[in-house]
Amino acid sequence: MTPTLLRPLAEADLVERTHYYRREGGDSLGERFFDAAITALGAIGRMPGAGSPRVGELCGIPSLRVRRVVGFPCGWFYFVTQDHVDVVRLLADAQDLPTILADSADE
Repeated sequence: MTPTLLRPLAEADLVERTHYYRREGGDSLGERFFDAAITALGAIGRMPGAGSPRVGELCGIPSLRVRRVVGFPCGWFYFVTQDHVDVVRLLADAQDLPTILADSADE
């Protein structure tokens, strides 16, 4: 298993999105989202290369990958390094991905 390290913005995204789903759909939905997001992180650690590079390529960041959070319109964006997975953000599909990812890739 490859160590998965979350950048501070990725951690903040997880907290923010969990609170969003909890506000909009109650505790149960918030818990389901959090569990699904953590499950997706585990899958990234087990098979980092399985994430799709498509969004990264479209945004001009060819090494960026995304792993969807099953059942929710969002995904983890990350880079695979030699010794760990660098998780950059957890973003919703409706966000301005090219702008956000360009800023995050530079950090």
